[in-house]
Amino acid sequence: MKPFLLSVAALVITVPAVAQPGPSRATAAASPAVPIDKARIDRALAAMVSSGRAVGVSALVWKDGREVYSGIAGEADREANRPMRRDTLAQIYSMTKPVTGVALMKLWEQGRFGLDDPLARYLPEFSQTRVFAGLDASGKPILRAPDRPILIRDILRHTAGFGYGAGDDHPGREWAMLEPLNPDHDLAEFGRRLAKVPLLADPGRRWSYSAAVDVQALLVEKLTGIPFERYVREQIFVPLGMTETAWTQPEDRYPRLAAMYEKGAGGKLQRASEKEQRGLNFNPDRKLTMGGAGLVSSVDDYMQFARMLLNNGSLDGVSILKPSTVKLMATDQLDPLVTERSWLSSKGNGGFGIDFFVRTGQPRDARENRGALGEYFWDGRASTLFWVDPVNKITAVFLVQVIPFDGTLHRDLRRAVYGDDYLGPKGD
Repeated sequence: MKPFLLSVAALVITVPAVAQPGPSRATAAASPAVPIDKARIDRALAAMVSSGRAVGVSALVWKDGREVYSGIAGEADREANRPMRRDTLAQIYSMTKPVTGVALMKLWEQGRFGLDDPLARYLPEFSQTRVFAGLDASGKPILRAPDRPILIRDILRHTAGFGYGAGDDHPGREWAMLEPLNPDHDLAEFGRRLAKVPLLADPGRRWSYSAAVDVQALLVEKLTGIPFERYVREQIFVPLGMTETAWTQPEDRYPRLAAMYEKGAGGKLQRASEKEQRGLNFNPDRKLTMGGAGLVSSVDDYMQFARMLLNNGSLDGVSILKPSTVKLMATDQLDPLVTERSWLSSKGNGGFGIDFFVRTGQPRDARENRGALGEYFWDGRASTLFWVDPVNKITAVFLVQVIPFDGTLHRDLRRAVYGDDYLGPKGD
């Protein structure tokens, strides 16, 4: 049987740093306890479905080294009358990004590159990348050399200046013409094409969600000489026992894949196109394995990855990263001078580490997601989510298949886990 393939080319609609230390032991000890109220979480999941915001949802929560909650509500496929189950598979889109970050940081631990090395030292095509500086009097684009090279640190924290899809400006039109993330291109061709798309800003000047994580995947291939997909499978998925997480799934698993739903007229959910059901770039002959998207996973499988992070880089005797590397990834890497941050502030009171949002302060108002200082997380285009909370020793995985991104689902789940009034520690 032919495999089915799931990938994504445009994630700019996902709406969903150096360094401030994480909470001290004294601070963590002062944090109020977080009792897990199973009935409250059950009600939250059921309300997501009954309100019409989701067709089916699944959540899994671990705390203090054990499973403390598992729940489902609704249907994986409404039209087929197929219920949501614990083993349901889902497209996780940008929750692929932290996996890619871990893959690359394993090489950093081996001394294969430095965070402040110029990217062009390893990927020379980026030595010629230019910055879009506006239009001249005749309406022609002004392109100039960046004021400093793109550093590897920049591709880890979305400060390289890359874009993430077609747009109305000159870089967006160049992207549309060059199609870097076309699935017919392998990662090497992706890199050659992306390097020709002008940067939106000088490196290090602004936070802009981008194709940088796909560049991370390309860098993994360049440094190892191993196809990125195979490297991740051998170095992360197999050691962690993640048997159902992959870019390429066997066709016999397809009946377990949750259907994708999108908001139609009046906000009502309707079944998305068949193209969306198997990924925006479903193509049996696809060459591209994205670093920024494309994985399919189950709630238990992705929890293995999340638990590894909560356990400071290891799980069940298997070491994936050093504790110091996990701490680095979960520390805000954005210089305070980086004040242009697009929609990042909508994620909460915090900054950005290495492929994670990082909370640096308590929730500022009642509308913000509940969470603890020092937590880190990321989500996906279809409204999926995971987070790691070292203070309370909690990690959670949430699967749903709703586009466009609906942050109200995350708000309700977090309030169900933490309680409406939870603010967590203030920090040092």
